Amino acid sequence: MKPPAPTKPALTAGQENALQSAKDYLDGGSFSRAGLISQLSSSAGEGYTKAEATYATDHAGANWNAEAVESAKAYLEYDSFSRSGLIEQLTSSSGEGYTQAQASYAVSKVY
Repeated sequence: MKPPAPTKPALTAGQENALQSAKDYLDGGSFSRAGLISQLSSSAGEGYTKAEATYATDHAGANWNAEAVESAKAYLEYDSFSRSGLIEQLTSSSGEGYTQAQASYAVSKVY
């Protein structure tokens, strides 16, 4: 006899709501993983717990490279940047918070 398949633990209401918020944010704009967690967990943002925000961000189905490309395009629509300046803006914790690899990928696609 086959053992029963393991069941996924049910999501908490906070996780479900944070996940929907994460998807909504990603549909409306571009975010880095760090930026989305911050937006969801900030008291000035959504106010979810860090754990709820992290869960939602990691399960929202984002392609972080594609998000970085969209952010890079948006920056270049409004201002001029050198390659290194744009990478700095995309990776800065006071900017977008993308990883170095994501920012480099994005800049390679827009330059």
